[in-house]
Amino acid sequence: MKYAVIRTGGKQYRVSEGDVVRVEKLSGDVGDKVTLADVLFIGGNGEVKIGLPLVADAKVTGEIVGQGKAKKVLVFKKKRRKSYSRQRGHRQHQTTLKITAIEV
Repeated sequence: MKYAVIRTGGKQYRVSEGDVVRVEKLSGDVGDKVTLADVLFIGGNGEVKIGLPLVADAKVTGEIVGQGKAKKVLVFKKKRRKSYSRQRGHRQHQTTLKITAIEV
């Protein structure tokens, strides 16, 4: 089974064909095709290609399944004995991708 390590949104993901992955927000609507060219590693079937830093002429194609937000992250600050506390929440935008092809 062929798999790849891709970089998007400052993070790295190990993906295979048919996987559904949540990544940082990518522009596009549901149903659009997305091509990710930052492929760091390709492996599987006894074959390995390591990029320096990227694998040449490699790309991963995916389809946008959904656009949404992640779970809320709470940021709580407090200073003891000073009657100070502050609570903020943040929800990061996410894109759900279905990986359709890994090409070299």
